[in-house]
Amino acid sequence: MISIKITGTGSYLPPIVAANSDYADIVDTSSEWILTRTGIEERRLSSGEPTWYMAQKAAEQALMSADTDPGELDGIIFATISGDYTTPSMSCVLQGKLGAKNALTIDINCACAGLVYAIDIAYRYLLSGFNKILVVGSENLTKLADYSDRASCILFGDGAGACVLEKSEGIYSSQLGSAGDDGTAIFARSQPPQNVFMTKGSLNEYDRLPLGNKHYITMDGKEIYKWATRIVPETVRGVCQKAGIDKSEIDWLVLHQANMRILEAAMKNLDLPMSKTYTNLQKYGNTSGASIGICLDEMNREGLFKSGQKICLVGFGAGLIYAGVLFEWGRDN
Repeated sequence: MISIKITGTGSYLPPIVAANSDYADIVDTSSEWILTRTGIEERRLSSGEPTWYMAQKAAEQALMSADTDPGELDGIIFATISGDYTTPSMSCVLQGKLGAKNALTIDINCACAGLVYAIDIAYRYLLSGFNKILVVGSENLTKLADYSDRASCILFGDGAGACVLEKSEGIYSSQLGSAGDDGTAIFARSQPPQNVFMTKGSLNEYDRLPLGNKHYITMDGKEIYKWATRIVPETVRGVCQKAGIDKSEIDWLVLHQANMRILEAAMKNLDLPMSKTYTNLQKYGNTSGASIGICLDEMNREGLFKSGQKICLVGFGAGLIYAGVLFEWGRDN
């Protein structure tokens, strides 16, 4: 069966380190309150680096790791909810910065499932004859954080993760979906429609989401927890069934780094030990579409992946949207 292999990984974490105690100085919270409810101890914050810059640094590492020249890339798939421009796309900017003149460019907005969606899209292009595709998740989430809301601002960090993908032999399966009716559980507004001919109240007439708090992320933590702890196990079981394996055969289950309580509950619901998953949210917080890519790069550099291991990635977030992929770590990685 045609599958994928990850030939190189990279990541970028910005220099500012914000500990829980730093948040206690700006909102009504404490280090203990944050740690016990989220598992987060600190996170990395942009010191002005744009989303494309963090992606470029992660991509350069991934290309070096894969021993791949940017000109060899057939495509760049860029996952983000915090791009620097309305237009041009982040993938176009990144293509120019890397000098990847032969690569098609695609941006996707799939929230915290972004990198997993990007991998599955890349797989489809590899099936059609492409040879090498760069997938990137890069986020400046802190520009969407409301620093007066202690329940949400403590969660988010910035960063980027990247992978170079090629075609391989082995198992591959995916399960993607959304629950769009539950979009109010987490959302952030962009610029609303406006022109000189609009009548007052016309936005409210069509809008299905609450007006929210400017452009900041608004979320219902309890609803997200209930949904995520159900959808992650369902997605894992789904990709395993499609691949014809039992979930116990998974060697590494890499989940979006949202909240330690969610990760622990999902693993418990799957009856899998925490030793089969990887966590770094204690250091970086929730980096949305970047989180799984950062995990993959750290795991790769730590030598945790072995030839033939079965790797399952699951992302979940605003939309509500979810995605899972299952593949084997390539024998020539």
